[in-house]
Amino acid sequence: MKSNTKTLTEGPLAKQIFLVSLPLALSNLLQVLFNMSDVAVVGRFAGSTALGAVGSTSILVSLFTGFLIGLSGGINVLVARFYGARHEHDVEKTVHSAAIVSLIAGVVLLFVGLLGSPFMLRLLNTKDDLLPGAILYLRVYFLGMPALALYNFGNAVFSAIGDTKKPLMYLSIAGALNIALNLFFVIVCQLSVMGVALASAISQCVSAGLILHALTKVQDCYVLDTKKLHLDPATTKSILGLGLPSGFQNAIFAIANLFIQAGVNSFDSLMVKGNSAAANADAMIYDCMAAFYMACASFMSQNYGAGKPDRVKKSYFISLAYSFGVGLILGGSLFLFGRTFLALFTTESAVIDAGMKRVGVMGFAYCISAFMDCTIAASRGLGKTVVPTIIVVMGSCVFRVIWVYTIFAHFHTIPSLYALYPCSWALTALAEIVYFAHCYKESMRIFEQPKTAA
Repeated sequence: MKSNTKTLTEGPLAKQIFLVSLPLALSNLLQVLFNMSDVAVVGRFAGSTALGAVGSTSILVSLFTGFLIGLSGGINVLVARFYGARHEHDVEKTVHSAAIVSLIAGVVLLFVGLLGSPFMLRLLNTKDDLLPGAILYLRVYFLGMPALALYNFGNAVFSAIGDTKKPLMYLSIAGALNIALNLFFVIVCQLSVMGVALASAISQCVSAGLILHALTKVQDCYVLDTKKLHLDPATTKSILGLGLPSGFQNAIFAIANLFIQAGVNSFDSLMVKGNSAAANADAMIYDCMAAFYMACASFMSQNYGAGKPDRVKKSYFISLAYSFGVGLILGGSLFLFGRTFLALFTTESAVIDAGMKRVGVMGFAYCISAFMDCTIAASRGLGKTVVPTIIVVMGSCVFRVIWVYTIFAHFHTIPSLYALYPCSWALTALAEIVYFAHCYKESMRIFEQPKTAA
């Protein structure tokens, strides 16, 4: 679609990046709110045991969904680059290979969830009274993994060419259905934990069906034609080369957070509850900022493919400015209205007081992560994934584990635990920026060669 091509490779960048990112931010925010509705419904109408069962699965759900999101990031970068370069045949091969790769990944995770849920939950020391409900929730929830993988595939393709409105519309429909099914299954059918998991799986199938149907109706080279579905070896290798490092990075983040949660659990139950309530802000703020990271990768990749180095660099700085600003504004708002926000999740003043300790540290720290995440997205937009992943694993994962067992172990205060977030972000951002500056110069040399020859 020509209008979408102009969105990314022509026109005023600041305006275009904002217009592309806004639907992405709304999509991410809606996803967070829909997930919160699961917790709210089960907590209000199914009791504390059911709430605890669902809550105890959150890290595993984040681990595997994060992997799928990372995998789709590789698809996004490849489609954007080929689309910007007008390599229509390469776009076609990428779309059809990526659809199969995504489906395979979703099916693999489905079986991992069905067969491995008891083992993984016991590994996390899930309480005995919560274990049966947690296993049931995971097994039913993972039935929707193939659909979730396919939705992320479709979202990556549409975002790569600048159409972020369709994914927002389909997610809104599926999310509204999810809330309705939550209420129906839990209140009317009395299905408790199984009900919210079933509602999630069904809504994921609906969102996947809608976005795949839309791809089959596209009048452009990124159309999905079931007759052309096949794995092109070279294209599949490129998808995995870009997507797997991102996917593993997201998964490792979830694992590193286990050590942080263990640190929180070393305090009393009020602090644990307060941390859980305050942590709800993380997803809301991170995911709004993440919209600009995805836009950064798409804009940089398309303009790199289109041979427009000036727009490549500007895309990075504009996206960074937007994401930093969003993090600063939302984080500052959380700091100012933190008690009101926490009151949405608990009525206990002691829990709110405990939650404010996290808010006090994190409120003005979120914006620091923009330098890390936007730079990682920029490197991936240029096709560099392995080194950025190694840097972020060392700086934001291994470093956090070391912090927990050294600095936190020494002071054993909640501020000393939360301080690892801004410190790890700043350390990782510095290393990522140094690497990006290097690979940017290397990548831009191809545009200097014609001038030298002349």
